[in-house]
Amino acid sequence: MILKKYKYPILFYALSISIPWALWFIAGYISHNAHDVRQSVLLISFLGLLAPVLVSLLLILPDKDLKHDFLNRFFRFKSIKPKYLFITSLLMLSSIILSQLISLLFGYNISQFHITGSYSFTSGVLPVWVLLFIAPAIEELAWHSYGTDCLRARFDLFTTCIIFALFWGLWHFPLSFIKDYYHSNLVESGLIYSLNFILSLFPFVIIMNWLYYKTNRNILVAIIFHITAGYFNEIFATHPMSKVIQTALLTLFAIFLVFKEKDLFFGHNTSKYSSNL
Repeated sequence: MILKKYKYPILFYALSISIPWALWFIAGYISHNAHDVRQSVLLISFLGLLAPVLVSLLLILPDKDLKHDFLNRFFRFKSIKPKYLFITSLLMLSSIILSQLISLLFGYNISQFHITGSYSFTSGVLPVWVLLFIAPAIEELAWHSYGTDCLRARFDLFTTCIIFALFWGLWHFPLSFIKDYYHSNLVESGLIYSLNFILSLFPFVIIMNWLYYKTNRNILVAIIFHITAGYFNEIFATHPMSKVIQTALLTLFAIFLVFKEKDLFFGHNTSKYSSNL
């Protein structure tokens, strides 16, 4: 079983949080204490984002079995049922639209459905839409090349999801100190919206990992799902409370999945979901 070869979770997660934290705290300090530093902040922030991928590659490339497994998982589409690709592509769009519709019942404005052409944060010298595509892709190249599987080799899938969601929330923490970045703007918008971001990670991770294992550990599926989450939540003039409603809807869906797929989430043998586990 290939998962047994993903055997360095402590090393992976220690390096994947300590290096980005160090770089992002530096970027945060510079963003508030110097002038015209957008390029420097972007470069330092990007290096922090890239660090977990480099850690993954350092652990994967020396082992020919892991390298083969990593490369092969980009191209496993033959046996994937179309419904999983449909959910991957459209779940996040559907959830934010439904959340905005529900918010209308509580008096929030229908103008939320307006596609603004602007975004809730800045990204320095790069267009924000570039960051919305690049950042999720880079993250998932780490989280679903090594990070998820090294936990799954030791825990059931539900425990893996909870541990990773906790880690992921902590991993984002220094970004809230970088001026004009999404997470710093989120902190300024209010405590409830900051907490919602943390809480939203739990159903999001459960759903993403459900798709990941249902599609034979396909890394591109995880990348696409992550991209849709960021992109569709940014294109509308969404009120922050609609994102709270979205978290509630995704949580209900995640609970449904956990109960429906008990063998997947709580079983120790997932070979029925992937022939390469």
